Amino acid sequence: MTERVPIDREEFDQIVTEHRGRLYRVALGVVADPELAADVVQDTLLRAWRGLARFRGEAAIGTWLHRIAVNTALTARRRAMRLGGRTAEMDDDFAAEATPENDPERGGEVMELRRSLERALDSLPAGQRDVVVLKDVEGWSHAEIALRLGITESAAKVRLHRAHRRLAHLLELVR
Repeated sequence: MTERVPIDREEFDQIVTEHRGRLYRVALGVVADPELAADVVQDTLLRAWRGLARFRGEAAIGTWLHRIAVNTALTARRRAMRLGGRTAEMDDDFAAEATPENDPERGGEVMELRRSLERALDSLPAGQRDVVVLKDVEGWSHAEIALRLGITESAAKVRLHRAHRRLAHLLELVR
């Protein structure tokens, strides 16, 4: 294992500038709420800064940030769902008005986003779709995916990267 050179605050600021937009799009794709997505990005960056010493450099920093963003967004989405679509900061009256369940416009947006994501996933080649589902939905490690699909771990990472790029492109076309 090679020795890692630590990243200083200035370098981290550059990384943030480079990846913030992508992280926001990822978060928005998961939580379907612009304000919550912005919170997820902030939380992602805070977690990344705090966990920087544990970053092993086995993947690109952008990939690492993407994974943190997906995990953070999934946690935020589960929390919001437990709260009936509300974030903890919202007051009950406002939150009751803003949930997808009782706001037809918001519910429609969420359903359309879900349909767009499903269509985009369906359009991926089977190998890429399998990797996305196993990694991003099921939370499997690259090693588990490689074993399951009978490919190398590197191939699993490449497929996932290509699938994410393709999904980002397809979802950009939808908006």
